[in-house]
Formats: sequence, structure tokens, C-alpha cells
Amino acid sequence: MLYLVTLRYIRPVEEVHAHLDTHRDWLVEHTRAGRILVAGPLEDRTGGLVLARSENRETLDQMLAQDSFAQRRLVEHAVLGFGAALRAGVFPADWAPEAKVVA
Repeated sequence: MLYLVTLRYIRPVEEVHAHLDTHRDWLVEHTRAGRILVAGPLEDRTGGLVLARSENRETLDQMLAQDSFAQRRLVEHAVLGFGAALRAGVFPADWAPEAKVVA
């Protein structure tokens, strides 16, 4: 299952930035493991977005709980799970094997 995860800062940005390095370490760890495809800050800098893959919501929630931002209660998460029906040819096939490729 694919998940679109938004993180919304709930603490002052100075507190968030103080833990940015450990948050990035968490992102790198899960990106290397194939659980995060893409992540980054929102345009208005009020939070961030993660496109993740997980076998189920419980496993995703466990992964999110390991993030320093979550452990320090700096963010709130909103999670939307979805099944990919269409994908661009450049999108990784193993992330959405059931999706029809649109050329």
C-alpha cells in the first residue's frame, strides 16, 4: 500500500529546526530501505510531505513513531493510504505493480 503522509509543525519552527538532522537521518534510513520514495518540506514551510510504502497502516505508524519529530511531539501526521491505479513509466514499477503504465 502507498501512503501520502503530511507532517504539520505544531511547535515553533526553532524547535523543529533543532531536530532537523535526526529527522533527516530517519528519512535517509527509510529511503535507503525502500520505504520512502520521496520526501521534503511543504512550500509554505509549515511542515513536510512523505510518499511511503508499507505492508499495512500499523507498520507505517510504527515507522512514523521512530521519527525524532514525532518522538518530540513537534508534528502532527495526516495519513492517506491509496492503491495506485495509474503510474507514469518513470515511476518505480515495484512501488505500484498493479498500476497501469501511462506512456
